Amino acid sequence: MTAITLKPDDLYTSCHPGDIPYAVTSDAVACGAVIPGQQRALDAIEFGVGMRRDNYHLYVAGSNGLGKHAVVNRLLKQLAADQETPPDWCYVNNPEGFYAPNAIELPAGMGVQLRQDMSRLIRDLSIAVPAAFESDEYRSRVQQIEDRSEEKKEHTLGELADRALGQGVLLTRTESGYKLSPTNSDQPMEADEFKQLRQVEQDRIEALIDALKQELKAVLLKIPAWAKEAMEKLRELNRSLASSTVDQYFPELLQKYAALPGVTAYLGSVHDDIIAKIEDFLPDESADPGIENRQQPASAELQRFEVNVLVDNSQLQGVPVIYEDNPTYNNLAGRIEHIAEYGTMITNFSLIKPGALHRANGGYLILDADKILNHDFAWELLKRALYAKEIRIETLEHALSLVNTISLEPQTIPLHIKLILVGSHSIYGLLKSHDPEFDELFKVMVDFAGDLIRDAASTQQFAALIADMVKQNDLLVVTRDAAARIIEYASREADDAEKLSLHLGCIKDLLMESDYWARGDKHQQISRRDVQQAIDARLYRCDQLREIMHEEILRNTVLIDTRGECAGQVNALTVIHSGDFSFGQPSRITATAHLGDGKVVDIEREVELGGPIHSKGVLILSSCLAHRYAQKQTLALGATLVFEQNYAEVEGDSASVAEFCALLSALAKLPIRQDLAVTGSMNQFGQVQAIGGVNQKIEGFYDICNTRGLTGAQGVIIPCANIKHLMLRQDVVDAVVQKKFHITAIDEVDEALELLTGLLAGELDKKDNYAQGSINALVVERLDELHKLHKQSSDDEHDE
Repeated sequence: MTAITLKPDDLYTSCHPGDIPYAVTSDAVACGAVIPGQQRALDAIEFGVGMRRDNYHLYVAGSNGLGKHAVVNRLLKQLAADQETPPDWCYVNNPEGFYAPNAIELPAGMGVQLRQDMSRLIRDLSIAVPAAFESDEYRSRVQQIEDRSEEKKEHTLGELADRALGQGVLLTRTESGYKLSPTNSDQPMEADEFKQLRQVEQDRIEALIDALKQELKAVLLKIPAWAKEAMEKLRELNRSLASSTVDQYFPELLQKYAALPGVTAYLGSVHDDIIAKIEDFLPDESADPGIENRQQPASAELQRFEVNVLVDNSQLQGVPVIYEDNPTYNNLAGRIEHIAEYGTMITNFSLIKPGALHRANGGYLILDADKILNHDFAWELLKRALYAKEIRIETLEHALSLVNTISLEPQTIPLHIKLILVGSHSIYGLLKSHDPEFDELFKVMVDFAGDLIRDAASTQQFAALIADMVKQNDLLVVTRDAAARIIEYASREADDAEKLSLHLGCIKDLLMESDYWARGDKHQQISRRDVQQAIDARLYRCDQLREIMHEEILRNTVLIDTRGECAGQVNALTVIHSGDFSFGQPSRITATAHLGDGKVVDIEREVELGGPIHSKGVLILSSCLAHRYAQKQTLALGATLVFEQNYAEVEGDSASVAEFCALLSALAKLPIRQDLAVTGSMNQFGQVQAIGGVNQKIEGFYDICNTRGLTGAQGVIIPCANIKHLMLRQDVVDAVVQKKFHITAIDEVDEALELLTGLLAGELDKKDNYAQGSINALVVERLDELHKLHKQSSDDEHDE
């Protein structure tokens, strides 16, 4: 067993400027879109888009910042440009049912044309129809019909009046109607004069008047029928005139849209509707008595002839690629708006508004999985539309049967779409597990990688990516040295010297921030210094929490020793996350050992501050303890472990090596060096395993030691498996170069014990004994003492 003292070259893997294939990014050879490390995802997208079978929709998985949206959007737009543009969709009035508007499909660009043609048609008819109905010829024919009707009435009443007068009865017209009275020399007879007549004569006249009244009544009953007959003649005249006026405007339209049966059928219904309600084109003040008066202004009535262009693809080249960033129920399926009129909310087909499904119909729709799942009923709506292959515009209240009011029920529109759902791996797993319909609809998994193996080829690809980003975002050109520094930064973001982070959003932000600092210093290019300044400024903006917590250590509010020795006490290393920023700091672990029943108590777990992985680590070190020292006798040991001054949850097993060392130190009463910190997990056999955040942990302990003053003996112990992850800050590397700070890598927990105590760990000889004075020998001796004490205690209790 030999620990490895790391050299400066092990701590940071530089990118040699000679590996960058250009002096400045403007010299880079244009090679189209650069998407390094995502070939698997690109192949999956190509397959999913090319697969024209039903329900082969795509789920794009990956962590935030990988550029999933940008890559998907760019690829889809490239593919979309060569495809046939989908049709326009319009909603029009349904003469047979106001509440069920009809949908019309037209070739791309013709929806607006139809709306313009209909607007022109109604505008022309609004001029032509009143002009026709105000013409002298029309008025003359109307007058003829009315005169004939009046003549017929007057002639019939005149005949009755003459016949009555011949029999001595006068027919006169009064304000209240018609009156029959006896005459004397063609003058109405006075009542006194009538009474002077003989009774026989009075009876004769009264009988005659009664008979004439019946005849008059029969004539008066015919007058409404004659008026109705005249009205029918007027209506027939109106229809004939309307038809002759309107017909001349339709042949051109019918010829233009002859290849579109839906449009020609609509034009036919409009033609019939106009003729049937020609009065809608006449203003109230010019309406003829033969025309029914209207209650609404003409503009309101004529709205039914408008065309609501729901989807206009006139400006589209290829098929649409739509991203809906707020996928609510209404934003997906469309909505029906209302307007207030006389205190009442009303609606009509012109108030139907499209949703993302309409705009993307025939093309591609991109949605965020977390957003659609966070909006009530949006996910169910989407699945229903995909299954039914149609878009149904229905208010949420009616869909849930929450209201019973009448609303529009627009005709459904066929749905032909490729859906791309973008989200995390965790959401993908949840949908797979809890929604059986998800597998049936989303059959193509597009998995974006989070990092890329760092080699000569990938370095050149990444350099090309940097050049592409500079060009796309109109930034100052980047020098070779600056590009090399950005690649090194990508390795640090990946927490791996052998990989490059593919979180392109972070790289893009760094470029834009470097451009800011370069322009501020009046530079013409982005240099390595500008990149470093951007990195330093970014860290400074996020660094306040780290400064506060480190200040508490430096002021001895939080107790951390960086010099001296102490038994049962060790410096472990932790990582604290604050949003996207993370930093390391030392944490004191203490252990106590005493007579007991072999149980190691994890205080963090007992008070529910220890997470499950941390608790697992404590159980593993307990198992390792038993495996080493309890082969021949039971452990008569009781022990406790705790993170001192910790008031938050502890999670992870990266402190298990430190806890094991603290426990053996307490057991054997061996002092541990406080100028060293240790991190690493371990298995049941004492092998040290890799941990996360190794760079932050080393830098955290270094910062405390450096502020207090480096002694040349301080350092950090890490697993050998983490050497490949090291991308340390330059000041840490410089301290190692000057031998003021040390980083040592180990494979076995015994190596950590040797470094921390200065003693040999000791190995079993042929007689299963450890070398005298070794760490393991001291531990065994102490365990033997405890075992004897435990046995003696048990014997004493038995004697009692």
